[in-house]
Amino acid sequence: MATRLNNPDYMKFPLEIGARGAVTSARRLHVREQIEQVLFTHPGERWFRPEFGIGVRALVFEPNASALWEVTKKRLLASLNEALAGEVDPRSLEVAVEGDGEKLLITISYMLATIQHTEKLQFAVQGK
Repeated sequence: MATRLNNPDYMKFPLEIGARGAVTSARRLHVREQIEQVLFTHPGERWFRPEFGIGVRALVFEPNASALWEVTKKRLLASLNEALAGEVDPRSLEVAVEGDGEKLLITISYMLATIQHTEKLQFAVQGK
């Protein structure tokens, strides 16, 4: 039972149902899945949380300039602080947004609060 308490399982996102019920994710993967939810959910998409998400895919149609990067960074930091409360040490959360041609490059660094594990994720978003 101690192992179960130290390594709790979370429902996987996107939701998957397997032979034994809902598929689960470990803590590190679960936090990444939460970050992806914030990035790719459009504001207003969730009925009871209309402010959730930043809809990063829609940003590829905006001018790829420093003004867009700064606004995206601020919105993303605010959304991630709320979504990851209790999972990530808020002092460790860092977001970098920059453009590279037709791509928007997003780098997110953080430390998991309970196990002091540091992660750095990179996302490249571009139009199709």
